[in-house]
Amino acid sequence: MDRLGIDRLAMAMGGSLGGMQALQWTLSYPDRIAHAMVIAAAPKLSTQNIAFNDVARQAIVSDPDFHGGNFYAMSTVPARGLKLARMLGHITYLSEDLLGTKFGRETRGATYGFNYEVEFEIESYLRYQGDKFAQAFDANTYLIMTRALDYFDPAREAGRDFAKAVSPAKAGFLVVSFTSDWRFPPQRSREIVEALVKGDKRVTYAEIDAPHGHDAFLLDDAHYHRVVAAYMDNVAAEIGANPRAGPLIVGGAEIEEMKGYCARGTPA
Repeated sequence: MDRLGIDRLAMAMGGSLGGMQALQWTLSYPDRIAHAMVIAAAPKLSTQNIAFNDVARQAIVSDPDFHGGNFYAMSTVPARGLKLARMLGHITYLSEDLLGTKFGRETRGATYGFNYEVEFEIESYLRYQGDKFAQAFDANTYLIMTRALDYFDPAREAGRDFAKAVSPAKAGFLVVSFTSDWRFPPQRSREIVEALVKGDKRVTYAEIDAPHGHDAFLLDDAHYHRVVAAYMDNVAAEIGANPRAGPLIVGGAEIEEMKGYCARGTPA
């Protein structure tokens, strides 16, 4: 922002770790963030989430091709470890219902092979996702990102009082969660909302009924997109930006979602 000559952002937005970053920026730089959209995030990781991250990291660091992180100097990459890390992570990003609907217990052949090769369609899907990820993502980046998730805890130095931790924020907030997200479930987003309301912050909360799990914030869900668009239109109007080229059609349900939580308010 400094290099580009930008004094203040109209909005910072992100999902998962990105949502945590957007929230942190409102605390670290309260005068430079006007609004924040915090999607599928949490005030801090649960113990279970830290455990998932550690298993993924161990898959990478125990790969013989990791070489203590200096794998590029050895002209190799820890592809097997990255593949396993991605396979584990991908399971947690999707809901059980979605996996069941998409793959069920479908097999690639008519009979069982009684071996450890790919037989079930879900196995094929996970291995494909793992292989694709291992070809495109840097292992050290994966390690650092998961540690950043583990360490995120604004209330750690505020006496474990999250409402006190978010007190520096001056931004308006849209907090979004998804009903089928079991890795960052809605109650974790509501913890953020309740702390912001307690601190008399401007906050709107939307809990989206979507079947996709944690990955829902990356997918094409019409309700979710309308809520986001409506909030962004409000931000644009606030700063006097030019209106969007096309009209936004928002139904009653979306309007109710936009009411969400207001400062000192109650759930819609």
